[in-house]
Amino acid sequence: MRLFDVKRFAIHDGPGIRTTLFMKGCPLHCVWCHNPEGISYEPTRLFTASKCIHCGAHETEGVDACPTLALQVAGRDWTLEEILKTVEKERQVMEESGGGVTLCGGEPLMHPEALIELLKALGERGFHRTVDTTLYASWDTVEQVAAHAELFMVDIKHMDPVQHEKYTGVSNELILKNIQRFSAMERRPHLWLRIPLITGVNSDEENLEKTAGFILSLPAMPEQVNLLPYHDVGKAKHSRMGTKYNPKGYVMDVPTEEQLARAQEIFNRYGITTIIGG
Repeated sequence: MRLFDVKRFAIHDGPGIRTTLFMKGCPLHCVWCHNPEGISYEPTRLFTASKCIHCGAHETEGVDACPTLALQVAGRDWTLEEILKTVEKERQVMEESGGGVTLCGGEPLMHPEALIELLKALGERGFHRTVDTTLYASWDTVEQVAAHAELFMVDIKHMDPVQHEKYTGVSNELILKNIQRFSAMERRPHLWLRIPLITGVNSDEENLEKTAGFILSLPAMPEQVNLLPYHDVGKAKHSRMGTKYNPKGYVMDVPTEEQLARAQEIFNRYGITTIIGG
């Protein structure tokens, strides 16, 4: 399994305190992506100029020899044993906090065989398993993975398929259809829907009304709905990758407190309680 990061003591990737494993590769190319180094399946070089002491060690001994970590590579292959050993280090804090392990990315559903193998192993060891996914995958894959998880966290980025493709590179039709089918499953993991709220992209009342209406139309209500205020954490990563953040210059701003309150009010009208952040 190819990972590009492991985050210990994570508190925003599902219930409790968690270890989050970031899988490499994603079919979406969200303009605001927080983890652009995870989009390509290939290892990605990251360079921090302010840390570089121009020693040249990487030229003779490889990237791993960089003494200041100015040059790093995001993405390497891990064995199942390596991953389980890493996860076991935090077992006590996970159990005490009601936490577990979260698989995200990138898009974990791009690699169903490796994902299911890991989820099975985690389940055998008693870990709570969360999959943070776009649900941009075949239904067969979604169904197979769902059989080995306790929670799915899924984004709704935009209700308009044209706008969704503009900002993410793909239409939302498959995603919305999969959310509907997932919600209708007789036995399924819990479902948390997460809405990245971005002024200039999807925070207008028309889109929020359609989002709320879509959620209300689901066969079963999600256990939680989160509104995630936009921030440009991906900008610094693009700089380190030598690529440009938001190259087309789309208007993307952090929602104000008033806009967040208005968004919650809209969902409240539909009987949907939302949580800011998470």
